[in-house]
Amino acid sequence: MPLSADLTEPPDPIGLVLFAHGSGSNRHSPRNTYVADALQESGLATLLVDLLTVDEARRDVLTATYRFDIALLCDRLTAAVEYARTLTDRPIGLFGASTGAAAALMTAARRPHLVAAIVSRGGRPDLAGPALRLVRAPTLLIVGGADTTVVKLNRRAFQELTARPCELRIVPGAGHLFEEPGALDTVVRYTVEWFQHHFTER
Repeated sequence: MPLSADLTEPPDPIGLVLFAHGSGSNRHSPRNTYVADALQESGLATLLVDLLTVDEARRDVLTATYRFDIALLCDRLTAAVEYARTLTDRPIGLFGASTGAAAALMTAARRPHLVAAIVSRGGRPDLAGPALRLVRAPTLLIVGGADTTVVKLNRRAFQELTARPCELRIVPGAGHLFEEPGALDTVVRYTVEWFQHHFTER
């Protein structure tokens, strides 16, 4: 299944981060492109992948058929990670938003030798189910403090995760989309620090 993706590589990157987009989103999401730009400026390559085809995305907007099909999203993200390994010998990380975070965690559980670090932004790690106990890559969960339902789901998932290190960071006052002043910049800072640290210590 051919998927669309945008690869950006700064000179001599220290690693590559794949983006798994969430419900109803795609690789052109302004929030994820904002994070990707910051990663690139910090010396990391990025690969923003659409896990649905154009036709699937259109149907999903009307029916929400695919956005919670975590197994499908995981299969496609796993294939993207395997492809990314052919592009670089540097560490590979996963940045997942919403349901994309569950796909990222399941992919890391399935291919532990390929995934070096994970960041979830406003994610649904609970949807990864039993795979949470199989994740070995250092994992950071970032949630908006005002996104109360997702905070609860992340707290529960955090208790299930056996990855070490594993951290849950709550951005005070931020909603699900981190649209409040400074909220997305906090996400960027946490994300850059996490990937830089865990890529360079390997």
